[in-house]
Amino acid sequence: MRVAAFTDLTGPDGVSILDRPTPEPGPGEAVVDVEAASINRHDLWILEGADTRYDDDDLPFVSGLDLAGEVRSVGDGVTGVSPGDRVVLCPNQTCGACQFCYEGPENLCESFTLFHGGLAEAALVDASRLVTLPENVSMTHAAALPTAYMTAYHMLRRADVGPTDLVFVPGATGGVGVASIQLAGVLGAETVGTSSSQAKLDRMEDIGLDHAIHSTDPDEIESAVRDVGTPDAVLNHLGGEYTQLGLGVLRRGGRMVVCGGTAGRYSEVDVPGLFLKHKQLIGSTMGTQPDLETLVDLVADGSLVPEIDEIYPLEETGAAFEAMQNRDSVGKLVVTT
Repeated sequence: MRVAAFTDLTGPDGVSILDRPTPEPGPGEAVVDVEAASINRHDLWILEGADTRYDDDDLPFVSGLDLAGEVRSVGDGVTGVSPGDRVVLCPNQTCGACQFCYEGPENLCESFTLFHGGLAEAALVDASRLVTLPENVSMTHAAALPTAYMTAYHMLRRADVGPTDLVFVPGATGGVGVASIQLAGVLGAETVGTSSSQAKLDRMEDIGLDHAIHSTDPDEIESAVRDVGTPDAVLNHLGGEYTQLGLGVLRRGGRMVVCGGTAGRYSEVDVPGLFLKHKQLIGSTMGTQPDLETLVDLVADGSLVPEIDEIYPLEETGAAFEAMQNRDSVGKLVVTT
């Protein structure tokens, strides 16, 4: 089988198409013939050498968290799926033995990690992590769901967002940002989003963004958000200076959920403003397998159409990462085999 492997941690030029033996499933495992895999900034950080958990000793490395395809074969003890089933993988990997695995939710696991290996023609996976797909859910749409949409949906649940709420999403044109805007709309909420690109904001308004703010200046953004209203919730995948920005515009008793730090690892926070106004600052990582199952149902009933920016063949995986690196896209970039 062919794989799009990272052979050099220097950026998109470090992707090579290699041949590897097709895996065989062991007990509890399944082999999936991958039809579509979406890429995420997590993959790009590894490829750029920015993720210190990976180095040249791990090469060649096959990344890819989010895959959808058809079950080729299953190992002993597998009962949930069968060869021929259409599936999407929940990329969560948990120990199954810690307090948090027993009590839930699963993404609190003390040993929480993520699957890698979707950028290939076939992938060996934990069969219990496969979610079956209805016939009317396409492989490309399914492959877009696990990381960006699962993360956004879990954040919205943590923020307790419901109909008529006002939700503020700084950086609304990235993967999690787009998913947050779409899913907030599904829940009946009103949305405010920002971007440095007016062209991207125009696309976001077509997707469902209610109030677009073309700025990266925190003072300008704060003023523009206040002109719209007082957010009930903020979904923050940027961190840095956007944490205090979000807290500053948030209503009394409002909730900010943080899932990333691409704009800065550290944030300076007005602590009295946080506790005197009973605001909540909540950390969140990925989502749960039931979240993914809910998302599949939303796609199946037509409530959600994941935004796909572009589809690339496996041999052009490097070009997909180049588009992500250049921040050219709105929505998901999907690789097909």
